[in-house]
Amino acid sequence: MELLGKIITNILTALYEPFGFSLLLSFMTMFFYLYAYEPGEAGKGWKSALVTWYERFKGSVFFRKLFLLVFVTSMILFRTLLNRNLWLNPLSNVLDGWGIWKTVNGEQVLTTEGIENVIMMVSFTGVLMWTFEEKTGNGWRKILWHSGKTALIFSVSIETLQLLLRLGTFQLSDIFYNTVGGVIGGLMYYGIRKARKRL
Repeated sequence: MELLGKIITNILTALYEPFGFSLLLSFMTMFFYLYAYEPGEAGKGWKSALVTWYERFKGSVFFRKLFLLVFVTSMILFRTLLNRNLWLNPLSNVLDGWGIWKTVNGEQVLTTEGIENVIMMVSFTGVLMWTFEEKTGNGWRKILWHSGKTALIFSVSIETLQLLLRLGTFQLSDIFYNTVGGVIGGLMYYGIRKARKRL
């Protein structure tokens, strides 16, 4: 129970840290979206812009889906790229990170990075499939293919950027856990979509 409590605390802390930043970034990003797709409301002042934003959020399901997708994506980017320290050797732990324990200065320390990777990618691919459900198709094979492929490409892109920018370490375990999370997210999306249709 103590181990489970530590795991839950670590995961909730990892999700809590970027929450405010991601919310603000999503809010601002959707302003850019409105400026691009509704230029007629641009240049009329902050009050008009806020009213337009609120009305679009209230009236458009796609706008709300896109807001949620930007929010989840920004949380992932905050954890993986935007809030990382520089590493002298980003290839120092390529084969590390497969378990929940790591050795630091001779002591075993609990790490939940693998679980966090799965959770973040489950939410990312689930929201992505939901946002663009017209393009993903109805069959479970197509949904799993799209979600797994998207998670793999997104994960490899993040790990490559970490390598090039020296932000964190390049790890094969991260790519694996992210891809598994993407497939699980696709499965959950398919299951929820099928249950909604039955209801």
